[in-house]
Amino acid sequence: MPEISENLAQWSELFMYLAAVTYMVAFISFAWDIASNSRTTLRLEETQVRERELVGAGALSGSAKSARISGIEQGTGERGMSYKRSAAKKIEAHVADADMRYTGARRPAARAAVVILGLGAAIHCAGVLSRALAANRVPWGNMYEFCTTGAFLVVLVYLIALTFRDLRFVGVLVSGLALTMMTAATIGFPTPVGQLKPALQSYWLVIHVSIAVLASAIFTITFAMAILQLVQTSRERQIIADQSTQLTRLGFMRLIPSSTALENFAFRLNAVGFVMWTFTLAAGAIWAEKAWGRYWGWDTKEVWTFIIWVVYAAYLHARATRGWSGPPSAWLSIVGYLCIIFNFTVVNVYFSGLHSYSGL
Repeated sequence: MPEISENLAQWSELFMYLAAVTYMVAFISFAWDIASNSRTTLRLEETQVRERELVGAGALSGSAKSARISGIEQGTGERGMSYKRSAAKKIEAHVADADMRYTGARRPAARAAVVILGLGAAIHCAGVLSRALAANRVPWGNMYEFCTTGAFLVVLVYLIALTFRDLRFVGVLVSGLALTMMTAATIGFPTPVGQLKPALQSYWLVIHVSIAVLASAIFTITFAMAILQLVQTSRERQIIADQSTQLTRLGFMRLIPSSTALENFAFRLNAVGFVMWTFTLAAGAIWAEKAWGRYWGWDTKEVWTFIIWVVYAAYLHARATRGWSGPPSAWLSIVGYLCIIFNFTVVNVYFSGLHSYSGL
């Protein structure tokens, strides 16, 4: 049996604590960015209301009209087909660029938050690697390791996505979820470094679980976007109804693209995650045949893995072929992610079976 390095294990725990603290600072920075932009948005909204009143009175000069147009039409894109053109034009003035490019005003707090999150990811990577070296195996053999490795991949996937699209608007939710996973691992699932159970001592552990964790990381991003989509949808309806007094309560949503842009981007990410989850399901069946002599045994974990696959398959099918867009698709995405959370927490901890590897 490989020897356990207690020294590396202690370093791993230290890195995990430092990473959690860094994620907390990143979370605060993202929240500060939202708060500061909310105040800016409130002033902008008040200015636009006054200018509209002047337009109605015929007192707006040509130069003021130009300023008004540049202020209202900043950072917009195609809204999609969810609303009539007149309603879409109204909405465009209150949402970010649908292409999610790095345009618009400078946001120092958001930039600092991304840098801090990257630093946390580097520290977290050191913690995951030292845990692996301490045990001489891959670091996802129990709930503690799954949570810590999963949180790292969530942040890593998000940071990679940031190089292609301006997704800083979802930074609060991503950093908050990563911090929650690290806290759950440290407080709820503390597990000393140890050897794997015999059934897990297979190369299929690397293949099956790594893809499952990566797919879960992608679904975490789409879960956050689905929540924002629901909030943005409600806000867009208020915009169409000219309920300007309600908009000031959600001023930071001006930083976020339209609900359709969020939905379209989340749909593409969910499609990638679904392919990975399909592979996870197939790889798990092959591993089960090698370990227990059968491909499928209706074990609780197997059943819930299949349920998750069905939910996301229904989401993709309904969204692509039935035109089931808007809030219903967002709720399906949220239900799918809640099933993932249930599968990797409640099922692992409270249901006995062949997949009971929580380490608790």
